[in-house]
Amino acid sequence: MARDYDISNNEKEFVLEALKQNLRLDGRKLLQMRDISIVVSKDEYGYVEVTMGKTKVGCRVTAEISKPYDERPFEGIFQISTEISPICSPFFESGQTSNSKQSADEVLISRLIEKAIRRSNALDLESLCIIAGSKCWSIRADLQFLNFDGNFIDISCIAVITALLHFRKPDLEIDGDQLIVFDTNQRDPTPLSILHIPICVTFQFYNPNDNEENIKGDLNNELILIDSNLIEERLSLGSMTLTLNKNKELCQMLKSGGLNIDAALIINCCSVASKLVDDLTTKIQKVLKADEEQRKSGMESELQVVNDR
Repeated sequence: MARDYDISNNEKEFVLEALKQNLRLDGRKLLQMRDISIVVSKDEYGYVEVTMGKTKVGCRVTAEISKPYDERPFEGIFQISTEISPICSPFFESGQTSNSKQSADEVLISRLIEKAIRRSNALDLESLCIIAGSKCWSIRADLQFLNFDGNFIDISCIAVITALLHFRKPDLEIDGDQLIVFDTNQRDPTPLSILHIPICVTFQFYNPNDNEENIKGDLNNELILIDSNLIEERLSLGSMTLTLNKNKELCQMLKSGGLNIDAALIINCCSVASKLVDDLTTKIQKVLKADEEQRKSGMESELQVVNDR
């Protein structure tokens, strides 16, 4: 974060003691996520707002025709842009150049989501190629953070992959040397080629013992929780982000912080994350299916009105 969030000793001891008793300030268990709300736009394809507790993120996906990279002439382009501003929390300041730490937060989120989606081949970049070495689709995902109460990484991944699944790009046709892009009134837009749905799950670690015991490995009683809020995130001694899909494939793992973690504990975290990913994937698919059915029913209603006239 851009500014430090000072926590009193009494508040720190209270939160840590509650975690030792498998309790959290909002009543959840340690391995329980907050309620997630996913809302897709009814007016445009590719805009999604995701709410996780008090944390809220909006994501808009857009597409334009551009030239592919010289080293990848048969692939399209996928970019992620993040913007953390004071609108989401007073702990962040406006202007990326005025605060390098804030820029580091934005870069971290962008790289994590980029690895989760592009490097795991979730988005088929070859399907975005129009003319090899000349024209391709450039897909851009703009993340706007609307409110902050911890766990930006997980909610950002959910927002981006949902927006990509919801997005439709204009249909086109190649006639000789001419590229014809059809309007949505002429042809239905086409969805992106999404091969799988990667989802990030971030674990926070706390050490109830002293650091010497943790380093020696005499006791492995680390406290682990997921979907941390602001206070829990600031008090953690280490974190680990796992990116998995419904096929139980581990796409990415990022461990940060100085707390040592046993290998067996990482395997257990993967098992917990896999169950959460299954539930989140099902929820995303239900939201998209409901939106598709609503759009179809709306089109049929408009067609019926025209026929009646």
